[in-house]
Amino acid sequence: MKKKHVNARLICQVSAAAALVLAGNAMAADAFSSDSKWMTGDWGGERTKLIEQGIDIKADYVGEMGANLNGGYNDDKTARYADQFGLGVALDLQKLWGWDNTQAKIQLTNRNGYNISNDRVGDPRAGTLSSSQEVYGRGHMVRLTQLWIQHQFFDNKLDVKAGYFGEGEDFNTFPCDFQNLAFCGSQVGNWATNIWYNWPVSQAAIRVKYNINDELYAQIGAYNQNPSQLEHGNGFKLSGSGTKGTVLPVELVWSPKVNSLPGEYRVGYYKSTADADDVREDVNGLDAGTTGDDYKSHNSKSGYWFVAQQQLTSHNGDATRGLNIAANATFHDKDTNFIDNYQSVMFVYKGPFDARPKDDIGIGAARIHVNKDVKRNAELLNAANGVSDYDNAAFSPIRETEYNYELNYGIHVTNWLTVRPNLQYITHPGGVDEVDNALVAGLKIQSTF
Repeated sequence: MKKKHVNARLICQVSAAAALVLAGNAMAADAFSSDSKWMTGDWGGERTKLIEQGIDIKADYVGEMGANLNGGYNDDKTARYADQFGLGVALDLQKLWGWDNTQAKIQLTNRNGYNISNDRVGDPRAGTLSSSQEVYGRGHMVRLTQLWIQHQFFDNKLDVKAGYFGEGEDFNTFPCDFQNLAFCGSQVGNWATNIWYNWPVSQAAIRVKYNINDELYAQIGAYNQNPSQLEHGNGFKLSGSGTKGTVLPVELVWSPKVNSLPGEYRVGYYKSTADADDVREDVNGLDAGTTGDDYKSHNSKSGYWFVAQQQLTSHNGDATRGLNIAANATFHDKDTNFIDNYQSVMFVYKGPFDARPKDDIGIGAARIHVNKDVKRNAELLNAANGVSDYDNAAFSPIRETEYNYELNYGIHVTNWLTVRPNLQYITHPGGVDEVDNALVAGLKIQSTF
């Protein structure tokens, strides 16, 4: 019954997107004009007036379909659909109330749906390390994702932001035009287990940025580490109850022009002050998988990252078109973190065809490596339980390295709608050698209302 429900929902969503495209082609009204950056248009000019007054209303939708074409843990073919609605407002408080150099934002998000990675691509005992539908996760619920105020001091040299928001908005930031999670958004949040919460989860936070010059800035932040904010029903929790510690990221960001083409390079470090369990040793320094005793506790965990994005070429002098390269790498505490390192590289060509100057084509590859102590711990658990057969329900799968690949084509249907069909190939899903490599067909819909 659940499968029928998901498929019916998928048909409805895709049909709705198609109807919007047809309406945009058939109508010259602002509400569905292909030249408008909003699906609902400029509301007879009222939307532009609001922006001029300092009120910018934000509404968007992301929907992602994933279908297992071949391989994976379960080759019973099906499709899953997950989506996210966003509604918010960005405020220019200088225009509204005369507060010089001050901005604020409120953002709500609502996620729903199911993920093909959970029970088709990966062994449910181990899961997958990445996800073929990045928009899935953090519960089927409405969340307060942003509630902050920001002010610039000393001729915009110093920028301070405070309120409720996530680390990935400012630190280790990265765009999200691919569908596979390994190529989308802040990667530290994907692999720094249980401490760094990516979108749509928010935390009490402050971020201080100093602009050294036009190309270089440094920033530091402090984020409340509160696992209870992940729980269902706590999407609007603003109290500090359940706090375990503080995440402290620091980052240096350089944005040069190389042959007049833009680039951005980030290097950063984070530390969590919360206690963190060892992934292998018990309280006595022995193998917990053998002794069965509690895991040893550490008083912190840390890691660092590197991000590079650079436009390499323009297209016949048009800098909005051309080849771009991006690379990500994160490294994590080997005593306490499930993933100890991750790397990825992506190539995106914007405007590949003269007839489709706003389309883009992308290809990416990512490697996600499981801490060797996690592997050793599973081996010890299996030995202690007298289990050696992978097909035994009590067997703890041995996890090592997962590789993810994606090829996609972004169809710029209108200025407010992009449809991105893609193919993904996952080798050793979950880092488990016994799971067949998987081929997944995806479709990502991005729309701004």
